[in-house]
Amino acid sequence: MLVLVRRVDLADVIGAALVAKAAGSGARSIAVLLGRPVETVRGWLRRFEQQAEQVRVYFTVLLVDTGPDPIPPAASASRFADAVAAVIGAWKAAISRWADVGEVSPWQLASAASRGRLLSPT
Repeated sequence: MLVLVRRVDLADVIGAALVAKAAGSGARSIAVLLGRPVETVRGWLRRFEQQAEQVRVYFTVLLVDTGPDPIPPAASASRFADAVAAVIGAWKAAISRWADVGEVSPWQLASAASRGRLLSPT
């Protein structure tokens, strides 16, 4: 799945914003980097922050259930970064089991695994 529910931008674009935020970038610099309005980027970041703990739990479980020898990501400085790490970790676990999954990005996998609802309120 390439998109998220009620979002115009591709999952990969939104995922790039989430990774940048987890690395410490602010909404303005992310917006400039991606060529998107700052209000749009702030909306993505706020929604993900609101869902961060549920996203972290969901994708950590997916990682553990999928990986042949799973190693959940260590806790970081923020819930936001932990959730991003869990998404990427689940993608890596899926690749280790099914090589063809490597043909999709972590954010396409996250979109498919969440049925497009990665940034949805529930």
